[in-house]
Amino acid sequence: FATLLHAAEEEIALVRNTTEGVTLVAEGFPWKPGDNVVLPADEFPTNQYPWLNLATRGVEVRRIPLVEGRVDLGRVAEACDARTRILSVSWVSYWNGWRNDLDAWAELAHRHGALLFVDAIQALGVIPLDVRRTPIDFLAADGHKWLLGPEGAGVLFIRREHLDRLRPLGVGWNSVRHAHDYQRIELDLKPTAGRYEGGSRNLAGLLGLEASVRLLCSYGPEALFARIVEVTEEACQRLRGLGAVIRSDRTPEHRSGIVLLDMPGRDPQALRRRCLERGVVLSCRAGGLRISPHAYNDSSDLQRLIEALGA
Repeated sequence: FATLLHAAEEEIALVRNTTEGVTLVAEGFPWKPGDNVVLPADEFPTNQYPWLNLATRGVEVRRIPLVEGRVDLGRVAEACDARTRILSVSWVSYWNGWRNDLDAWAELAHRHGALLFVDAIQALGVIPLDVRRTPIDFLAADGHKWLLGPEGAGVLFIRREHLDRLRPLGVGWNSVRHAHDYQRIELDLKPTAGRYEGGSRNLAGLLGLEASVRLLCSYGPEALFARIVEVTEEACQRLRGLGAVIRSDRTPEHRSGIVLLDMPGRDPQALRRRCLERGVVLSCRAGGLRISPHAYNDSSDLQRLIEALGA
């Protein structure tokens, strides 16, 4: 993961899922009553509930409505003030595939003296990210989406200078420097993100995830994303020929591997069931159909999709 993100190994912790990563930051941050978090209103629940759960500590969550499915950074900026501590955002929207400009988000957060948390589950592994150039502060992702790994194995990135800012949670035998000296009881935490790996982990899941990440890195995120753009552009073209309306923003700066579409006059739930019966897997989101082709998909897969939707 350090190679994938261009991060230091000391900044990487292995976690069970995105939720655990968000929670470690949300619950470990040194909040004061009156502080606030700013995030888009359409975030996946994983990137909302851990922040909303801070209400008992006097922390306000400011949820910014979207404009026609798009994030308006101007509105986000207007919601920030001197008590804004964290901006939290998905790199790619789970429902319509909108890809956020993380450089712009990081600049906005830091301009207001805040930090940036990124939910990267819908992009990590197939869209390039260099945290040395894009100064995000925290990132979390589960491995079972675009990373093609098992469920229950994920990653948390904490920029080195923030390690001591967070109160460590889930501290256990593996959180200390002398992890295998069980007779020595001294709370001497590891000076790395490994302090969050408190106990025994999902080794089978992590081994599977390691194999998947190595495979993805052998191709490189740049090549993988170029292929995904090629496949999704072909999908959009063929779907429009079938009468579909593409709701996702497909401009180069915001497109991703997720495409949301409408089939006017047809029930998306019924269409999804028909597709599943034919071995074509897609989802219903926001009253439409969502497809998420990966780099391994090809024109024959798209043909099966077109035939299933057109049946």
